[in-house]
Amino acid sequence: MTDRSNEQADPRGAIKDPDEWVTGDEPPTAAQESYLATLAREADAALPDDLTKAEASKRIDELQAETGRGQ
Repeated sequence: MTDRSNEQADPRGAIKDPDEWVTGDEPPTAAQESYLATLAREADAALPDDLTKAEASKRIDELQAETGRGQ
C-alpha cells in the first residue's frame, strides 16, 4: 500500500495546453469574457468578438504579461 499523505501534487500537472482542451472550441465563459474586458481596458487593447474558450485563455495569458497581472 502506498502512503500518499506525504506526496505533494504537482500543480503544473493539472495545467493543459488550451489547444488540447476538449471544450476549447466553445465560446468563452462569462468569467473569461469579464476578465478579458478588464485586461484589455488596462492594456488599451482591442478584442475580437469571436474568440473561442481556448483563444480567450491564450489572450488572457498575453494580456496578463503585458499588464503585469497574474505574476
